[in-house]
Amino acid sequence: MTKKVIIVGGVAGGATAAGRLRRLDEKSHIIMFERGEHVSFANCGLPYYIGGAISKREKLLVQTVEAMSKKYRLDIRNLSEVVKINRDAKTVLVKNIKTGEQYEESYDDLLLSPGAKPVVPPIAGIAEAEQLFTLRNIPDTDRIKAFITEKQPKSAVVIGGGFIGVEMAENLKELGLDVTLVEMANQVLAPLDYEMAAIIRQKLSHHGIKVILEDGVQELQENGRQIILKSGGKLAADMIVLSIGVKPENKLAEDSGLTIGERGGIVVNQYLQTSDPSIYAVGDAIEVTDCVSGKPALIPLAGPANRQARIAADNISGRKKTYAGTLGTAVVKIFDYTAASTGNNEKTLRRYGMDYRTVHLHPGSHAGYYPGATPIHLKLLFTPDEGKILGAQAIGKSGVEKRIDVIATAMKGGLTVFDLTNLELSYAPPYSSAKDPVNMAGYVAANIIEDGIKTIQWHEVDEVIQSGGLMLDVREPHEQQGGMIENTRNIPLGQLRERLDELPKSEPIYIHCQVGLRGYLAVRILLDNGFDAVNVDGGWVTYSLATSAQLIK
Repeated sequence: MTKKVIIVGGVAGGATAAGRLRRLDEKSHIIMFERGEHVSFANCGLPYYIGGAISKREKLLVQTVEAMSKKYRLDIRNLSEVVKINRDAKTVLVKNIKTGEQYEESYDDLLLSPGAKPVVPPIAGIAEAEQLFTLRNIPDTDRIKAFITEKQPKSAVVIGGGFIGVEMAENLKELGLDVTLVEMANQVLAPLDYEMAAIIRQKLSHHGIKVILEDGVQELQENGRQIILKSGGKLAADMIVLSIGVKPENKLAEDSGLTIGERGGIVVNQYLQTSDPSIYAVGDAIEVTDCVSGKPALIPLAGPANRQARIAADNISGRKKTYAGTLGTAVVKIFDYTAASTGNNEKTLRRYGMDYRTVHLHPGSHAGYYPGATPIHLKLLFTPDEGKILGAQAIGKSGVEKRIDVIATAMKGGLTVFDLTNLELSYAPPYSSAKDPVNMAGYVAANIIEDGIKTIQWHEVDEVIQSGGLMLDVREPHEQQGGMIENTRNIPLGQLRERLDELPKSEPIYIHCQVGLRGYLAVRILLDNGFDAVNVDGGWVTYSLATSAQLIK
């Protein structure tokens, strides 16, 4: 008997599942409904087409309806919206977008891949804003592109500092617009922690983008040409891009009685089945398991959606495959910088009450003696006992995504920080150092666990000094000319052994250097001589990056 499979939605989830289903089963009748015109497009490339980095629109179209139908022998019906599921009869009600005609189609198995839609808050005047845009699909892109070409706007306000918001701010700036980015939180790029996101904020400001944090939009006036902020401030803009996040397209599933999670995502099991075993769901519309915390999460990323689609197709075809959850590994370009992350950040770990330790490093992207090396700002989060890796973040000009991908792979493989020290990674001076930054992160973390090295974080430094604690700077005096923590004493590392009698044994001594290494060496010297010593994790660089961002307000 020939199986009939209906897929609702294309792009990463639906299109990938359709292709996989056909490869596994030549005889099944596979119907894919897509309410838009395009069934498979590169939505992650949309900002770069607007900015001109991608010059040809057709490059965004991964598969056309005609080509995909022929290649995989699929029954693809675009401009067709599934408006209702009758689970008892195992049918769907389909509406032809062009004609309004409705008809029923039966199924044996149903796969939902409806994606997510931009969040549009109930801001006063938003309905009248003629030059307000969201960016989720090709029609959105065409509208923005046409507006810029025809109206020649001089200024833009991007509301929301997530991945799409930052990418749009960059690309609009590349087009020559005067760009302002408004974000309700105290930082951009929520997957990063504050001190890491501070680097990106500075990069945006350096390129002429005005960043307004801890503020939101109260009202839009003059058809969106004037923005009234909640703080009372006013912004004028020729165009507005609304990018404050997305929410799952769950109405079809909810109306049919499928279980919806607290965050609004469709609940699925490890086989990606919904509460109805004949209905599967994948992509941005579903709740996934956070691999680190084990908690339900919404992680709308293309990579996981593709993997989910393949697994769901396997299970529809009779193979028992499971989806183990999502790390949330992601990367974003900010002008000449790259920011990447995987796993949980500190905010998430604190929210779930998980015990963790943190290390910051600032190694070079490759061997320092080879020309062109630039810093990688790397942060690693891990458990204080077994060294289980909980997350990592990195920012820099070169080699960033490589290091995060290695750590993400280690996390998937269940490796610990101790295992990071033993990873055999490729090395040549133009690409890395003999001790790769990933190895170095493992060494620093292992030292904390095995040797009991105590550290404090950048946000604890001022409190230590204000309470009368002794902060010792072990850098060379000339290094302080580039910046220093106030009310610290300076004893260069090379002089420390000869000047131990200047230091008290009756209280902890907090030590910092430039990036943490000399501080660690100083801590070992002091510990071996009977002192109580604590290292400032990440040194002056981490402290200065975080606190200088606070001063920009």
